[in-house]
Amino acid sequence: MLKQTSDSPVGTLFIIIEDAHITKISYDEPTNWEILAGEKGEIAIYQQLLEQLAGYFEGEREVFDLPIFLQGTPFQQRVWQALSEIPYGVVVSYKDIAIAAGSPKAVQAVGQANRANPIPILIPCHRCVKSDGALGGYNGADIDKKQYLLALEKGLRLS
Repeated sequence: MLKQTSDSPVGTLFIIIEDAHITKISYDEPTNWEILAGEKGEIAIYQQLLEQLAGYFEGEREVFDLPIFLQGTPFQQRVWQALSEIPYGVVVSYKDIAIAAGSPKAVQAVGQANRANPIPILIPCHRCVKSDGALGGYNGADIDKKQYLLALEKGLRLS
C-alpha cells in the first residue's frame, strides 16, 4: 500500500494506492494518516497519477487512463460509472445521473453517492449539479473546489 500527498490547485490531495490501483483521493486528511512508500508498482502508478493530474490542471488532459478500484454498494457503483461517462467540460444534473444509474427517482441518493465518491477528479462528480443549475455540494469539500474544476474545464482563466 502506498499513501502519499500531492499539492494541487484545489489543495492537498491525500492519495492511497493498493495492489497497483488507485483506491482513494481525498481532500481531507484521513484519520491516523501516515505516509507509506509502497511497492514498486504502486510507486509507478503514483507517478502516472501525478503526471496525469498535472496535465489535467494545465488544461492539457481531458481523460484519465489509470487503474482504479472502487468499493461501494451496487447503486454507488452504477452512479460512479455514470459519472465516469460525463464528457470533459459537460455538466449534467443529479437527475440525469439517477436516470443513467437506472433509478430515476433516486436523485437524493445520487447526491449521497457523489459525496461518497472515493476518487474525485478521476471520477468527475464535480460535473454533476442540481436541476436548477445550482452547484450543490462537492464530495464533502469546499464548493470552491467544484467551482475551480468546472471553470478549468470550461477553459476559463483561473487565479
